Amino acid sequence: MRLLAWSATRLLSAALTLLGVSVLIFAAMRLMPGGYATIVLGPLASPEQRAELTARFGLDDPVLVQYGDWIRTALGGDFGFSLVSNDPVSAELAARLPVTLQLTAMSAIPGVICGAALGVLVAVRRGGAGGRALGRIASALGVSLPEYVIGGIAVYLFSRYALGLTVGGYVPFSEDPAANLASMVLPACVLTVFVVSATARTTRDAVMNVLHEPYITAAVSRGRSPWSIVRHHVLRNAAIPVLVVASTVTAYLLGGAVIVEYLFNLPGVGSYVVQAITRRDYAVVQAGVLLAAALFIVVNTVVDLLVGAIDPRLGVNATGGRT
Repeated sequence: MRLLAWSATRLLSAALTLLGVSVLIFAAMRLMPGGYATIVLGPLASPEQRAELTARFGLDDPVLVQYGDWIRTALGGDFGFSLVSNDPVSAELAARLPVTLQLTAMSAIPGVICGAALGVLVAVRRGGAGGRALGRIASALGVSLPEYVIGGIAVYLFSRYALGLTVGGYVPFSEDPAANLASMVLPACVLTVFVVSATARTTRDAVMNVLHEPYITAAVSRGRSPWSIVRHHVLRNAAIPVLVVASTVTAYLLGGAVIVEYLFNLPGVGSYVVQAITRRDYAVVQAGVLLAAALFIVVNTVVDLLVGAIDPRLGVNATGGRT
């Protein structure tokens, strides 16, 4: 019962967080310098022309009225029309979301698997001080290096030399699967560097913490092999922090790896929102950022519920009960 109450509280918290994000998104777009009329008509337009344009799209209504109209239609899946192209925003996002989903899958799945395996290996086979220091440096660089640095290097190398992968020139999977994968492998690899590094570091720390537990010492004294101990005792107890970091990086990628999509000219959600920001296309930016936030919140909420199911003590603690 307490776990059920905790789950309901977590879902309510996610809904309120998403509502707060929608308010911030809407307010931030209105506070940006250079409104929609200025971007479309230019700085030399007359006040009458600007007033006519803003009235046409309802931008002269009170802010609360604009927000109420937007959130009411957004709850029904209708994000309005682009102020630039006049196309339905929902249709545009639906057309671009598969690109972002594919990029996320090609980055997160191999990245999490390789990072978790590498983290377990490093924790179990600790090696010398030099090896540990080298591993920490490599992990830190992978996490801290900006994507535009790694992506810029990759674009230069694969554009300058014929290394077999395509830079730009996205082709839908339905048209040519081979060409699609060739255009997606390189940006996916750029994102995988961060995923592997973050997952490996978290897995290593989680496994090393478990290896210091008394029951691990007892298993060693009974003559159990190291990998048997890892398989039967370590992995399950170290799963929660690994699951959390995997969900975090996946939610980040689902939100749109904006820099990578823009750098490799991929028609995903992230690059679509960046272009809309420069044009002050309010409807597109609001919908794109809200979608990214919703994906992030949903993924993290699902993982929180899974963690509560794996270790019910967390749910009991959250509702003030005893462990």
